[in-house]
Amino acid sequence: MKEYTIKNATIDEDKLIASRRKFLKQMACGSLLMGGTGVAAAARDVIYPRQYGRGRLHLPAQPIQNSFSDSLRSRLFRRETPAQARPFYSHTHKMLSFENTHTGDKLNLTYYEQGNYIKDALNEINYLLRDYHTDDIHPIDPALLDQLFDLKQTLGITKPFHIVSGYRSPFTNAQLRRHNHGVAEHSFHMQGRAIDIRVEGVQTRTIKDAALNMARGGVGYYPRNNFVHLDTGDFRTW
Repeated sequence: MKEYTIKNATIDEDKLIASRRKFLKQMACGSLLMGGTGVAAAARDVIYPRQYGRGRLHLPAQPIQNSFSDSLRSRLFRRETPAQARPFYSHTHKMLSFENTHTGDKLNLTYYEQGNYIKDALNEINYLLRDYHTDDIHPIDPALLDQLFDLKQTLGITKPFHIVSGYRSPFTNAQLRRHNHGVAEHSFHMQGRAIDIRVEGVQTRTIKDAALNMARGGVGYYPRNNFVHLDTGDFRTW
């Protein structure tokens, strides 16, 4: 697997990043955390206002390149651009901003550059989108990040996505199902393929309409709870 780097990255929170590096080194992450220039180099702006216990990293049974579909694998690890993947290569670099509404964590980084996904940046995103109930961490499908990036471009926004729900462990999903029958038993959240979002100052209806216009993945509209669900399954809406 190639090692990825990001150029001209700057970090203001030196002590905080050092603490995060120590955290990540302690986790049994295998090849996901080996090589590259380290997490600090991948993140342009990272804020973790509170300390959490060590999360359990849920890695797929096979290497990451086999954890998603064949078409996604080709987008991740081949420099040649297959025809069906061309929309993902329309930018030389892709940047996203997040704010976790439950933990207060903030992240602003480039996760894709010059035809490659930056694995250290993906690790930072995996951490921010962890199950905050259990601190479990799971790889997030890069195709979901591309959906968010395209949604950001469609909306013409620079504000961060406020995260209502990212990865959801099987335990948390089961607990939620006990109180809400609308929670799917085999939720895409448990696979790192779904996210619930809102954007400050942008109506959820506007977010929903923009996502529907993209016609990719699942789009769920929850006006009462003020969020929009996105996932990388087949295109459908509710």
